[in-house]
Amino acid sequence: MRKFGIITMIFAIVLMSCNTDKSKTKIENPEFSTTENKTDTLTKHLRPFNPELPTIGLLMYNGVLQSEVIASSDVFAKPTEDGKQLFNVISIAETENPITTEEGMHFVPDYTFENCPKLTVLFVPSAYDMYAQVHNEKIVDFIKNKNNETKYTVSNCAGAQLIGKSGIANGHKIVTWIGGGEQLQKDYPNLKVQNDSLVTFVRDGKFLSSNGNLASYISALELLEIMTSPEHRRFVESYLYLDRLQNWKE
Repeated sequence: MRKFGIITMIFAIVLMSCNTDKSKTKIENPEFSTTENKTDTLTKHLRPFNPELPTIGLLMYNGVLQSEVIASSDVFAKPTEDGKQLFNVISIAETENPITTEEGMHFVPDYTFENCPKLTVLFVPSAYDMYAQVHNEKIVDFIKNKNNETKYTVSNCAGAQLIGKSGIANGHKIVTWIGGGEQLQKDYPNLKVQNDSLVTFVRDGKFLSSNGNLASYISALELLEIMTSPEHRRFVESYLYLDRLQNWKE
């Protein structure tokens, strides 16, 4: 009986110790509290859609090069120096099902072609094999329809093939992936295809294009400067440590 009493007392002490530790944790780490008056760190990064802000649309499909989606979101999702949100950045795909990138990651789109809100900018990325996308009438029609409302349309890499197929940039300058210009011009003779061995980025009216992959940061940053200011572009570049990529060797 005495033995049982000692065990009970030890258990009570341990229980009190656990409760004490938990209370200390709450005091030392208030940011992890789930009470109404504390910040929920699991959701504080979410940005609600603000209909008063310009909306940047990132087209996605199976096989997309994820760097071309990430680069655009990286640039336009950054706030101002004082923390102000400037844009809605959304992803769009044909259906609400997750898409699988060329690199094997799964991305869940925010919107589909059916419920996509009005866009200020549409980014059209690429895949290593564009046959399925160029022959997908729903994707091509989506690009055509959104061209009626967008202020800018951007293609990266072989996304230029979808621009060519849609016909929205006929008579305008465009550049594609390094080595793809000759075929692009042959397939879409109404485009003014630039020399991709010399040209990384080009803008002609509302249409912007780049060689793609990490060069997608260039098209995004150029457009960001057009839509905001050189000062904000420099802030975003510093935010992303792009100078470290340019000067990483000793």
